Amino acid sequence: MSETHDHSAAGTFTVRPFQNADAPAVARLVTDSVRGHWTYRPEHFRESADPQRLRLVALQGAEIVATAHLSPFGEATPDALRLDLAGAGAAFTPLYLAHLAALPPGFSRLLGVTREDFGEQMEFFSAAGFRNAWQSWGAHLELTSFDFAAFQPLEERLFLKGYETEQLANDAPDADWAALSALHQRGLADAPRNPTTTPDPLSAAGLREMIVRQETVFVVRWRGEIVALTRLTPEGAEVESESTVTHPDHRARGLATLVKAHALEWARTAGHTHAGTGGTVLNLPMLRVNTRLGYRVERMWVTWERQLS
Repeated sequence: MSETHDHSAAGTFTVRPFQNADAPAVARLVTDSVRGHWTYRPEHFRESADPQRLRLVALQGAEIVATAHLSPFGEATPDALRLDLAGAGAAFTPLYLAHLAALPPGFSRLLGVTREDFGEQMEFFSAAGFRNAWQSWGAHLELTSFDFAAFQPLEERLFLKGYETEQLANDAPDADWAALSALHQRGLADAPRNPTTTPDPLSAAGLREMIVRQETVFVVRWRGEIVALTRLTPEGAEVESESTVTHPDHRARGLATLVKAHALEWARTAGHTHAGTGGTVLNLPMLRVNTRLGYRVERMWVTWERQLS
């Protein structure tokens, strides 16, 4: 597929499928589009034979000026395709129209995710008839200045009520892993979420395997029972929060704050310098927890939605 589209504001674009030789240009465009929030390398981009995953590029003359990728949004949102755009905003419309002409079957809506200060994507989704459906927040914490001493009075009060915090070992008993999975599932059922903040489903065995492979987990016990948890993924200098859950019978006591403070202190002493987290704006309790811990909220992330006929 190779199509030429006129655009009066910026001349003529040629739209065609991505080729492996395009990877350096696409990596630069995608990195620039997220304002350096993440860095993408050419090896992240390869041709795909999967008909549900298609990347297009737009050229102006011989130069690649924009790219668009269409793919399933995720297992937790099986009816949706995700549209990601990067590069020159003037080329987004021809890229979008080319994708619409070759949509894979079995999907009922398109979703796009962009931060509110990524102007070219925000303008396109609004003009193309997408609905600003959900908002999410991201936040970061400088671990070099994190001071666990501020949370010791909370820890002492909770200890007197029978609560104790610990790092869960990878060789913990099977009963602990079963309790952890049950609490994880309870948290998924209780917490407000949107498509961007809903994780893919995991079995008890899958959750355990992922935690052992790449995460660190802290838990709070009450009379030996796991009643709160927080999961972290260390990656280079940063740690990313995956989820924090408190059992409904033990909420409003500060357990989420305490268990996450322990996890952040562990990350600091392990040499990590930054911590990241996020979630839907509807989850006010976790916003309050992260504010108490010292996280600084960044610009909102917006999930746009458009129904497919």
